[in-house]
Amino acid sequence: MRKILVMFVMAVVVAAAVFAAGCTGDGKDNAGSTGLKELNFGYQPSTHQIAYMTAMNKGWWEEVIEPYGYTTDPDKNEIQFPTGAPEMQAMLAGEIDVAYVGAAPVISALSTGLEAKIVAAVQTQGSALVLQPDIEYNSPEDLKGLTIATFPAGTIQDTILREWLAENNITVGEDTDAGEVDVLPMGPGDAITAMTAKQIDGTFLPSPSPTTLVEEGNGKIVVWSGTMKPNHPCCVLLVSDRLIEENPDLVTALVKTHIKATGYNLANPDEAAHIYANYTKNTYEIASESIANWDGSWVSDPNLIVDGVMDYVSVQKELGYIDNTLTQDQIFDLSFYEKATSA
Repeated sequence: MRKILVMFVMAVVVAAAVFAAGCTGDGKDNAGSTGLKELNFGYQPSTHQIAYMTAMNKGWWEEVIEPYGYTTDPDKNEIQFPTGAPEMQAMLAGEIDVAYVGAAPVISALSTGLEAKIVAAVQTQGSALVLQPDIEYNSPEDLKGLTIATFPAGTIQDTILREWLAENNITVGEDTDAGEVDVLPMGPGDAITAMTAKQIDGTFLPSPSPTTLVEEGNGKIVVWSGTMKPNHPCCVLLVSDRLIEENPDLVTALVKTHIKATGYNLANPDEAAHIYANYTKNTYEIASESIANWDGSWVSDPNLIVDGVMDYVSVQKELGYIDNTLTQDQIFDLSFYEKATSA
């Protein structure tokens, strides 16, 4: 009986110790977790999205999300994508919670079932048409018969380029001998490589790729995207509906941090160039030159881009990229920006 009693007491003591460790120890469970939920970010290596990089570089993301029970680590909780199309596929698969991405691929993804909302603007304009140095360009007519690489179907660059070509009565197709423009889907790295090898005639890519081609002597900028479509929206901050439903206060905090990072970059463009260079394979010189000479603008207020994004809905419907017409409420949630700027 005494032996049974001793074993019972020891079991109680062990159970109490385990319980106490779980409540008052270092916060780690048996798997080594901190107990915080991991927040996964998606982004692209473009100067368009330096706000994301600055906030991560400064530790602002981690600082702002931990009080809400989340953590993020650039070594495992951020995923870099070459373009917006695969980024949205990852978000559809639940692999990322927050995305810095072009508005156009968001529309394509929402039309196929993605549950997410644009909560802030990131940047406007900032892409350019670059041709081989020996190709003469005076007007869109000079593009007939050329092969131009841009981001895949449904992205900002693909949407703007195709709309602009159509407005100038230029037919997109593979028969370049008949004067059609062949538009090839490529990521920035592949497009720059093809341009350098003279396998294509031109590219339409976001910054800093146009500057890279020019500085390396492999191209000349002939038209900026702001000329093709003045004040057009480009990148946005997109948050999953699941995160919005689970923790709306965290979403407001994310928007506040994005606003902070955007303002910091606007006030410190040289440091922004250094942060970008450290985050990517580009040099500081390319980043600095791109930021100084592009036609883009870093912004955060989503109200500035609503009309432009809704125009993309119409354009993508005309191009056959989406079947249904999305409403503003299906795309945006402006309340988080209002909360972030009124607090």
